[in-house]
Amino acid sequence: MKSIIYALAALITMSFLSSCEAEVDRTDLQAVSLKASDLNFTVVQDATNTNLVTLTNKTPGTIAYWSYTDATGTELGHSNLNEASVTFPFAGTYKIYFTAYVKGGTVSAEPVTVTMTKNNAEYFSAPEWGMLTNGAAGKTWVMDMESPIGWAGLEFPYGDDSDPDTYWNWYPTSAEAGWAMPNKNWGEMTLNLDGGYNASVTQTALSSDSQTTKAGNYSFDIEKHKLTFNGGVEMLYGGDYHPDASNWTSVTVMELTATSLRLGVIRDQSRTGEAPCFIVFHFKPKA
Repeated sequence: MKSIIYALAALITMSFLSSCEAEVDRTDLQAVSLKASDLNFTVVQDATNTNLVTLTNKTPGTIAYWSYTDATGTELGHSNLNEASVTFPFAGTYKIYFTAYVKGGTVSAEPVTVTMTKNNAEYFSAPEWGMLTNGAAGKTWVMDMESPIGWAGLEFPYGDDSDPDTYWNWYPTSAEAGWAMPNKNWGEMTLNLDGGYNASVTQTALSSDSQTTKAGNYSFDIEKHKLTFNGGVEMLYGGDYHPDASNWTSVTVMELTATSLRLGVIRDQSRTGEAPCFIVFHFKPKA
């Protein structure tokens, strides 16, 4: 069984669904075409874990093909198994499509709608999810102008601390970093788990107060300390630093608590002859 990664819009959201090879040999298929009314299948939500759905094909002599979509019609996954278990980790409404393959072609049933009333807590039980997103309710982060920007070596804070050239950081106060970044409203960054890994970033221009908002999705790898934005969204930043880093979508989580978030992008200093380092931006929850 192959794991299927769920992504929204260009999607990067995981849905933990499966795609499998057929169980029925095509030589055993019915020689006559079926009608939709002849199809016999079930879609059953688990009584104790309603995010788990069991799909069962009971139509003899057919190969099952299941497809599952979210409320927008985006396919999340598919399976050829006569009996398949599918987990939908996010609250929301989904449609299950069943098609039976026979020698005469295919016969499809009307889709079955299933509703998940809550997120599956098992997938989001790590405390980091709550700190970062506040679950389905969402969490909005703004620049913490008390210490808005910093710099760090590429081994900081998770790597080898034996080399002072790579394991170092400087997170200056606003007074110390006044030269580095103007004190202004740089926008906001909202992340939630409301039916998907939803991200929205409002970015303020450097030379004016005009703002641009983009929405997309994200992925969060807790073990690798990586936060990745997708669908055209970039990390919120301040100051004139965008040209200094080539990647503003895959960033390192340098620090995460309920009240503090530091995200680092790699600054390429090859033109200056210096070693690359992290530019680190500091965020706090929006009041």
